[in-house]
Amino acid sequence: MSPRTVFRFARRAALGVAAATGLTWAVRAAWGLPSAMGASPSSIAPVAAGSARYRNRQFSNTEPSTQVAPGSAVSLILSALTRHRVGRPPGEIPLATPEVPDRAGDLAVTWYGHASALIEVDGFRVLTDPVWSDRVSPSAVVGPIRMHPVPVPVTELPPVDAILISHDHYDHLDRETVRALVRSQDAPFVVPIGIGAHLRKWRVPERRIVELDWGASYCVTATGPGAGDLVLTCTEARHFSGRGLLRNTTLWASWIIAGPRRRAYFGGDTGYTKAFAEIGATSGPFDLTLLPIGAYDVHWPDVHMNPEEAVRAHADVCAGDARHGLLVPIHWATFNLAFHGWSEPVRRLAAAARAAGTSVAVPLPGGRIDANAVSPQVRWWEDVDKAVTDE
Repeated sequence: MSPRTVFRFARRAALGVAAATGLTWAVRAAWGLPSAMGASPSSIAPVAAGSARYRNRQFSNTEPSTQVAPGSAVSLILSALTRHRVGRPPGEIPLATPEVPDRAGDLAVTWYGHASALIEVDGFRVLTDPVWSDRVSPSAVVGPIRMHPVPVPVTELPPVDAILISHDHYDHLDRETVRALVRSQDAPFVVPIGIGAHLRKWRVPERRIVELDWGASYCVTATGPGAGDLVLTCTEARHFSGRGLLRNTTLWASWIIAGPRRRAYFGGDTGYTKAFAEIGATSGPFDLTLLPIGAYDVHWPDVHMNPEEAVRAHADVCAGDARHGLLVPIHWATFNLAFHGWSEPVRRLAAAARAAGTSVAVPLPGGRIDANAVSPQVRWWEDVDKAVTDE
């Protein structure tokens, strides 16, 4: 065989391997997409149509809002090309080993990262927006990837009384985590109207699906003698929904978690809204708030709060009293979803809270905060930022 023939044979083989590799990657990227994306709009519509807020086959915010600010397309593309990595930490994000008391506390929260948290209110446990997958995407190989490991396997979570979902974006509603919770827990999934269709597609038993519109409530009955019930109320948020090309086919929400004595507010994912003050006037003040502080940008100001707005929102839902209760920030440090520095949200939050007199606790991923005995804040994010300069 001549050298030229050998070369041609080798080149064809290399091209064949490359093509096969590319095909394999494409197959992996597309594998399971239809299921991961959830229910079709036609499956969602029959239930969603029962809401007065569902018009022309979609939901909308009470306040006028846009997902991307008008006229910002060119600037957004430029930011995506030049600033897509600024949100990654320079060092390793440390984890805390989750504490699991035998009995749920009076008022406490364990933060697992992003909007995933375990809230303890009057002896009940409520899991919020659980996402344990490595990527927040319908694909296992494409999409934003986790910047720190999950602090504990989902199978090692304690028994919970309810699983709350704020909306159906991939960083808040994850198919694989839902499937795992179906196997490991027996609690109901309490969700905004329309999201039940996704859960049904993923074979969540009907008895475990509770769909609510804004203003509606679900009661978790206490099992122990003399204990009161826990009331979960679906409340307004300013955001949007969608797992494919079509938007706003399901509702988005924030949540009130009210026990007999203590009350918590879970903001989920939202822009700043006058609804916060209305919630505070009718249902506040709250002893604990979990509010999003990350993934904000000038290109989408209506649908994500910045840290200063989170402090303002805490005051609003606490009936105008910025000094009431404890604010625990969520929706930052786990996935790189915007163009700000990874620790910028918590730095700005600390400054804004100090100016307003608002008490803030920032746990490590996996850390548990007892609202009745808050320890002095360890500014652990500063150690992450110093990791490169110390080397």
